[in-house]
Amino acid sequence: MTPAVQDKWGRAKDSLRAARHLLTVSPDSAASRAYYAAFHAVSALFLHEGTQFKKHTGVETAVHRDLVKSGRWASALGKAFNKLRTYRTISDYSSSVHVSPQEAQLAVELAEAVLTAVAKEYPDLFLLKD
Repeated sequence: MTPAVQDKWGRAKDSLRAARHLLTVSPDSAASRAYYAAFHAVSALFLHEGTQFKKHTGVETAVHRDLVKSGRWASALGKAFNKLRTYRTISDYSSSVHVSPQEAQLAVELAEAVLTAVAKEYPDLFLLKD
């Protein structure tokens, strides 16, 4: 694993740990961290395969084009990534709407599913447990 891929994967796991911790403290922050866990995990996967993105929309497009439509991932994982992005937009940018505790819990579960899917792609490379 290159240092850049290792850094992205480490950020994914750190963000997931933070999201779990923040569930009882700040649902908005937990949902935002859950999105970033999935974002960094998918970015690590694509970077390992030789593709790098400059924008979040590029990663989201690639999830659907290269992972879901190609049959590597179930469509539910693409929907999970979209849902996480929605929660992140609400939590980071909305002034009147907030992520509920139930939605934050769902966001953590969706991020866990994305990290698990990335780990299954290259089980010897992307380890969930340290």
